[in-house]
This record gives sequence, structure tokens and C-alpha cells, in this order.
Amino acid sequence: MKKISAILSMLAVVFNMAAVSITSPDGNLVLNFELTPNGVPYYTLDYKNKPVVTASALGLKSDQLDLTDGFHIVSTDTASVDRTWEPVWGEYSTIRDNFNELAVNLAGNEGKRGLTIRFKLFNDGLGFRYELPVQKGPNHLTVKDEVTEFNFNDNHKLFCIPGDYDTDEYLWSETNFTDLSKALSSYRKHSEAQRAGGLSIQTPMLIKTNDGLYINIHEAALDGYPAMLLDVDPEKYSMKSHLVPDRLGVSAYLQMPFNTPWRTLIVSDDARDILASQLVLNLNEPCKIEDTSWIKPVKYIGVWWEMFTGNQKTWAYSDYGLAKPGVTDYTKLTPNGRHPANTENVKKYIDFAAKHGFDGVLVEGWNEGWEDWGSYRKNRQFLFDKPYPDFDLPLLRDYAKEKGVKLIMHHETAANAADYELQLDRAFKFMKDNNYDAVKTGYVGAIIPRSEHHTSQWMVDHARHVIERAADYQIMVDSHEAPRPTGLCRTYPNWLAQESARGGEFESMGGNPPSHTCMLPFTRLKGGPMDYTPGLFETKMSYYNEGKDSQAGTTIARQLALYLTMPSPWQMACDLPENYDRFPDAFQFIKDVPVDWSDSKYLEAEPNQYITVARLDKNSDDWYVGAITDENGRTATIDFNFLPKDGTYTATIYEDAPDAHWKDNPQAYRIRTVKVKHGTKLKQPLAPGGGAAIRIVKN
Repeated sequence: MKKISAILSMLAVVFNMAAVSITSPDGNLVLNFELTPNGVPYYTLDYKNKPVVTASALGLKSDQLDLTDGFHIVSTDTASVDRTWEPVWGEYSTIRDNFNELAVNLAGNEGKRGLTIRFKLFNDGLGFRYELPVQKGPNHLTVKDEVTEFNFNDNHKLFCIPGDYDTDEYLWSETNFTDLSKALSSYRKHSEAQRAGGLSIQTPMLIKTNDGLYINIHEAALDGYPAMLLDVDPEKYSMKSHLVPDRLGVSAYLQMPFNTPWRTLIVSDDARDILASQLVLNLNEPCKIEDTSWIKPVKYIGVWWEMFTGNQKTWAYSDYGLAKPGVTDYTKLTPNGRHPANTENVKKYIDFAAKHGFDGVLVEGWNEGWEDWGSYRKNRQFLFDKPYPDFDLPLLRDYAKEKGVKLIMHHETAANAADYELQLDRAFKFMKDNNYDAVKTGYVGAIIPRSEHHTSQWMVDHARHVIERAADYQIMVDSHEAPRPTGLCRTYPNWLAQESARGGEFESMGGNPPSHTCMLPFTRLKGGPMDYTPGLFETKMSYYNEGKDSQAGTTIARQLALYLTMPSPWQMACDLPENYDRFPDAFQFIKDVPVDWSDSKYLEAEPNQYITVARLDKNSDDWYVGAITDENGRTATIDFNFLPKDGTYTATIYEDAPDAHWKDNPQAYRIRTVKVKHGTKLKQPLAPGGGAAIRIVKN
């Protein structure tokens, strides 16, 4: 379905002293754009007659052009669009793209400066961007700042993490404008953006207003431009864009014509709508990969977790640094005996994957270079076509193929992105020659080139380059420590997942509180799927090789529910095979649950507290339900009206036992079956920090 019109009367565009306004298709959102007497562009946004954003300035600053004031409106272009598209994978088999559009064409300085600000107003929110046409003057810009503002009218509740140029791996703060500085005070020594003297937060972030609106702020289609943080003025209830600079203080080097990423606001008075919104995906370009038949969602296990759980296993083959005098050949290194990426151990993982129907086995620590980390060498180089002596790649390649399992490559770069680009084609060819079609990339450490950050313009370009070259080789990518996602997985669906947040690995580094995964779907996941690595059954462990105790913030039943509440086409069963063997009946749900969906229904939600969602398998008529809660126990109400009206169904419920508790009794669960149908309402108890997972099959 596609309707495109440019008829002004359909959008009710109203001019009044350099003012123009549009409404969303359902009439709930109203965008107003105006110029001040000094020609400063600004906008306001209302939802159901409630203010979302009060008067907020727009514009860009560069060394060559000041695009912040002195403007007049030359013309406006409008359109109304209603169409659908089919993602390669995701929460829905079909996505509606329905919006009203306004492009305001501005000029200043006797026509020597030009700027278009384009707005797309959806039923679930707003996207806007700056479009820089070819100028009569300079056409190469050194961007110093973006003055995009998000101003509010009250001391609203904020759900946020500190702004940082190099990491997103923080726990979420629930605070408000005036208490924000206190909430982020402990992060100042870690975050360069905080140390600079400002008060910055990361996107995506969430606001809950005092009159009951939920507002997610983020960006879409980040390409050729630095990521955006938000500088906060707590006294004015105001936020302003903060572009991640390089170490010279320059945010972006642009050649016109150029379009910036979209700045996004997802808005509703129902928290479930924030979770269901596809606005960020809709603002990205359609898929650029002509043949997507090779892109397949993946459920996998991996030689990974045993390096985190305090048993002194290492990614490195040897304990000796290659930079030491006389050490030049890995075959001459002394094996440390603690290297799990060895042939016999990997064969066991392949056997386990084949037995239980998993698609792939990730192996970390298979290649030369891990001894270099922290050594005398300053350039930190891994070799992506050189297996360690104890990793028989030809044997394992053929063994996995015989078992019907794919090996998943791991490319840890130690943040030497420049070297990775030099090796990229050789590495991808090596993958294809050895039957690999998926890779997990990593960028732990300070970025090389030394002048760059993880989310500066150069690294944004690097991430896109890696994805594009991977697509040329028909390789799927899961990227860690990369710029946080902004919906580019629509354009490049081989980008199955990213980390870009505090993931499940932190359960072995002190633990994640149960509220953490009640927050991520409202924030981080609005940009795209996450490789969170659920499936943890042994929740008490030593603290990441340090001999301390770590307690995961979860029950077993909650871990099962995360496969529904943290949707991703790239899902791991993270725990050790022997821990799954201890709980085979609970493990059955992980084996059964799909990773690709035809439809999704969010049943209950409140940020930082609870989520309940139902999803329809893309390849069958089976429905699945996941429910999680924070540190407080609660009773979820599951309304089965999402089921077709004809027929009855059997629901197999994996739930917390009555005495379960995330800290005191995390492994207590039970499994029961009930008959359900359209109209059934189930009161489902959830333990503190617990959850429930349900498989629903038609009788």
C-alpha cells in the first residue's frame, strides 16, 4: 500500500509570520516551526494538547558557515506518505510507514547560505534532519557544533546513562533534571564528556513527563557523521545536542550536499507504544542488498562464557608476550594449558550444538595476537587468518559441516580499527574459504587511529565500511564496542546485532540488577537488536577471574523470558553445556524459542519495572510470551486476546517457583501446562527479579 501526495490542503499547512505547522496522520501530534525575529529556526511539539517539546532552537555551526540565525523561509515542500515494507527479519513481518512530511527551505545572507530542515511526523513520533545543499560559498564544512535543542516544561523523570565518547556499558539511572548531576557524579572520572565540565547523557534515553507522557530521544540513520550525546541544563529542563568530536575538537568534516542523521522523538501516553515503535527503522533507507536469501537469523552457543566465570581460562594460547626478545613464532610459545579454543573442546561444543539444534558455535580466542594485548607493542595487532597451533581449523571446519553446524568467526581488534581495515578483505576471504558466514567483531580499548573515539565520525564510517564489505562477501555481522545502532540494520540487514550497552557478560562482573533488562527495551533496543547473551542458568559464580563472588540479577525463568523481551535475530545460549545438562526441561524452551517473528503484541509495560510481550513465530502458528519484572515481585496479567478466535491452545508455562528469588533462590522454577483461548486472562506470578516464558501451541 503506497499513497504519496504533495497537496498542501491535505496537511493543513498554515503560514503566520514565518510559521508553519503539520499534524500526524492520526491528529495526535502537532509540530510547529517558526523563525524568531532574528531568523533563528525553532520548533515545538505537542501530543494530545500536552507539550512534548517547548520552543527549541535548530541549526549547525561550522568554521565556514553559521547556520543558526539570519534565515528567512524561501519555500516549503509537503507530502503525505502511507506505505508498508517487509523487513528481512525482526519483530514484525510487515511494517507500516505512515507520516506527514514538511521540508522548510531556508536562506540567509542574501541567499548565500542555504539550509533545509525536513520533518517527518508519524503517529508515534517525530524525525527531523538538516539537509545541506550545494552552497554559493564554501562547500566543505568543518562542523564544530549542532545547536539542536530539546526543551521541556517541567522537572520530568529521566532514564539515562552518562554521555561517553567510548562506551555505553553503564547501568541506568532513574532520576530527574534537577537531580541528574548527583545521579551521574560517580561517572565523571570515567567519561571524557563528563570530565569536560558538562552534564551529558547518552541516547537513546527515555523521559516520563509529570503529566504521563513517555518520550524516547535518539537518532536514526547515523552515517558519515558523529554520534549525538545530549548536554543537559537541569535548571532550565533543557537538552542540547553534543556531537562526539575527534581529539582535535572537530565533530565532522562534511562535503555538501549532505544530509545529517535524523533526530528522533518517540512519543506516547502508553509505555507499550514506545516498545512497539518502528519509527527509527522507518527513517532509514530501504535495504541496499539485492539478494538477502543468505541472511539467516542465528541461535548459537559459544566458547566464550568459560573465560568469564572465574576458572582462569584465557583467550590467549600462551602467557608470554610476543614482544619479548627472541619470541617471533607462535609454534615456539609454551601453551598455558588454559586455552579453551582448542580442537577437542570446540568439537564438544559442535556436538552439543548439533544434538540440540543450534545453528552455530562462536569460538573466541582462536587466532594469533591475544598475547600482544598489553604487551610492549603499541599497535595491538591480531591476525585474522592465522589460527593458533592448538586450533585445527580444517578439521573443525569439516567436522562442523558434517554435523550441520556453522562455526562463527570472532574478530577482536583491540580497537585497532585502522589495522582491521587493512586486513578486512583477506579476513573475509579466509572466512568464506573455511565455511564461515557470520562474524562477531570487537573494539575493546582506545581506538587506533589515536585521534578517534568509538563514536566519532571516523569510527561511524569504519563501522559502515565493515558492514558493506561483509555484505560483498555474504557475511553476517554482530558488532561489539561499535557506535550504538540507529536502525541501519534495515539498510544493511546483514548487521544482525550489536552490543553497545551493558550486556549479559556483566553478570560475571558483579551482576546486572533485574531492572536493567526492564530498561534496555525502552532505550538501547530502539536503535536495533542487541547481542545481550541470555540463557544463564548458573547464576552464582566467581567474579571474572578475580576470585570474588558474583550474583546475577535473575532467575532461570527470567532468563528464558529474555528471549522474548530482548528480541534479536542473533541470540545466544550463553551458559556452559554442563549447566544446561543439569536443567534439561528448562533448556527445552531455549531450544524451542524462535529468533524471528511475524507479529508482536506488547501486553504490559512500565520502564525500569516490568515488560510482558507476546510474539508469533514467523515459521509456524505458535505464539510465545515473555514476562519480566524488576527486584519486586508482581503478578502479570496476560490477556490472550492476541490468539485467533477459533480453536483452543495448550500453553506450556516456564515460571518461577513460589519460593524463587533472584538472589536467594534463583534456580527454583516449575513447568506446567494450561488450556487457553482467545479471551482467556491469566494471572501469572513473577518472583522478585524473576519472569515467565510461555509456549502456546494450537490443539
